[in-house]
Amino acid sequence: MIRRVAVLAACLFPLVGSAQTRDISGIWQPVRAIEGIQPSGAMNMPADGKPEHELPYTAAGLEALKKHRPSNGPTEVAAAEENDPAHICDPQGFPRENLFELRATQFIQTQFQVVMLYTYDRVYRVVWTDGRQLAKDPDPRWFGYSVGRWKDDSTFVVETNGTDERTWLDNAGRPHSEDLRVEEQFHRVDHDNMELTMIIDDPKFYSKPWVALDKLHFKLMPPATDLVEMMCSPSELAEYNKKHASRGAVKK
Repeated sequence: MIRRVAVLAACLFPLVGSAQTRDISGIWQPVRAIEGIQPSGAMNMPADGKPEHELPYTAAGLEALKKHRPSNGPTEVAAAEENDPAHICDPQGFPRENLFELRATQFIQTQFQVVMLYTYDRVYRVVWTDGRQLAKDPDPRWFGYSVGRWKDDSTFVVETNGTDERTWLDNAGRPHSEDLRVEEQFHRVDHDNMELTMIIDDPKFYSKPWVALDKLHFKLMPPATDLVEMMCSPSELAEYNKKHASRGAVKK
């Protein structure tokens, strides 16, 4: 009788630190805030001028890069001259939603999908888990089309295509084409810790795939955590530009 009670208790109340199988639901936040903010571009390939962080651009990729004028990074320009689409409150889209201002994110799992609720801009993504394949010739969307599958009991793999090429990859102004495909791997290390790895594959603009995030560390937040608003407000943007647009770019 004692043994039966112990087995029942173990089923109803898992050991602290253990993780549910094939489950990433909950509110997850980067352990180090700067690794989620990524002000100089993708965390593992920032635009810092270091040779090891130079991306493998194709000729078409370099031409596209020249058209982007970010307000930070080694190619930064004055605020009045930058052309970041997110700074006029266009959706920053995907994968930039993971590569700039990645804050606490809530994951909700259903029988057919995983829904991701982002703090920044209060937007959401839907990852289909019902066995469907990626669209063959999709019309572009700001956040693309995503399908997911469990690689094993603790690793959820998401593939995304059909992203809108008007968006930037990151805050450094890296471009992408309509051929972009992104792979995300969410690995739940244990009950309270998860890692995100993200691979960029765009043969039109990059000669080979590259890793934008390598095991970005998240911690599980309490279920009653209240996610704050972080919205792009045109009126507040206009006020900011009024005060700072005349400021020159920092000289490198």
